[in-house]
Amino acid sequence: MSNLTRRSFFAAAPAAGAAIGSAAVTGDKPALLGGKKTRTEAFQSWPKYDQKEENGLIEVLKSGKWYRGTGAMVKKFEAEYAKMTGAKTCLATNNGTSALFISLNVMGVEPGDEVLLPPYTFIATVNVVLRQHALPVFVDTDPETFQMDHRKVEGFINGNTRAIMPVHLGGNASHVDSLLATAQKHKIPLIEDACQAHLGEWKGRKVGTWGSTGCFSFQASKNLTSGEGGAILFNDEDARERAYAFHNNGSGLKFIGANFGYSSSGANLRMPEFQAALLLAQMTRLEQQAKTRSENAKYLTSMLKEIPGIAPAKHYDGCTNNAYHLYMLRYNSQAFANLPREKFLKALAAEGIPGSGGYSPLNSQQFLKTVIESRGYKRLFSAQRLKQWAEQNHCPANDKLCSEAVWFTQNMLLGPRSDMEQIASAVRKIQKFAGELA
Repeated sequence: MSNLTRRSFFAAAPAAGAAIGSAAVTGDKPALLGGKKTRTEAFQSWPKYDQKEENGLIEVLKSGKWYRGTGAMVKKFEAEYAKMTGAKTCLATNNGTSALFISLNVMGVEPGDEVLLPPYTFIATVNVVLRQHALPVFVDTDPETFQMDHRKVEGFINGNTRAIMPVHLGGNASHVDSLLATAQKHKIPLIEDACQAHLGEWKGRKVGTWGSTGCFSFQASKNLTSGEGGAILFNDEDARERAYAFHNNGSGLKFIGANFGYSSSGANLRMPEFQAALLLAQMTRLEQQAKTRSENAKYLTSMLKEIPGIAPAKHYDGCTNNAYHLYMLRYNSQAFANLPREKFLKALAAEGIPGSGGYSPLNSQQFLKTVIESRGYKRLFSAQRLKQWAEQNHCPANDKLCSEAVWFTQNMLLGPRSDMEQIASAVRKIQKFAGELA
């Protein structure tokens, strides 16, 4: 199985396990060798919804106030999400990419600046840096946690570094203490990409509330979803006001209805009232769903870590809650008779357990090379700096991780404990017969 995007894999995951019954048959041969499937029913579907969502959408529909400037739903969601996360204030946006884009603008990232970010992330993290005509500088991955290696950040900072943008990937927390200390030492903003980490925590405090901004996505696959949508958390009212103006075509709160007065340049990145209504309904289940995911992930880890060649992602000591948007592990083919990861994933799928190989190395994508070699970037950055960037743009730990990673999506953690037993059973079965599958 080739690497899939996070979104397309998530959409395909429920169907991949669909069939007519359920059974964990550990003694039989793998399904690819003619044995019985370990699992013959679909994992939990996503998203979950009931009358609450319907009522919220109908309320907005009948109000005739579908735009945040006249309606009340977006404002209500912002207040509730700030309360749930412990942030001082929140700004809702039309998607998570916009949340990141707004943050870079509010924090003053301009053409010619540099931003530090991980190479193991969704493309939006680098796209927003490129849209600012800044230079994305990739810091290699810590493969044990799948997070940006906080120990290597200091070595990439120079006089043009304008922001550090870690990603709390899969719901796991980056090393906040170390990253925040480095950002404060150099007096540059820490922009938390928490798009996959709803209710994730570092030392008992929600991720997204530590940095200058914390960005979230509510795209269809997310643990809190409205199909599309995003939010930014702030502990600074001034920054929130600047962000509001930017996301509202430059018209800040002080200028609403005031003869088209503008405080800055900007764009239309507002969240519609319908999305806010969906999110308010979804939030009523978020904490219980997070608890279920956490309990199931802990149980799954207790079984998988006993299987040679399977290494579930670890947490830094400060991570007090992993939100588990993804359950991530590393697969060592040597412990499976050199069965390639692609065949391992194929065998898992045949057992009714959909898995993904996750991201490919973002720092070596061709589109990035094309941008860096464009005439615009050549005007902004010296030939010496671009040559140096190309020479430094190597992330060997991340390259290896991208060849070993296996993902299970968050919906797979919402069922009973027996679902976790079936996942572990399928892995053990494949290992037992790996020589015949290779």
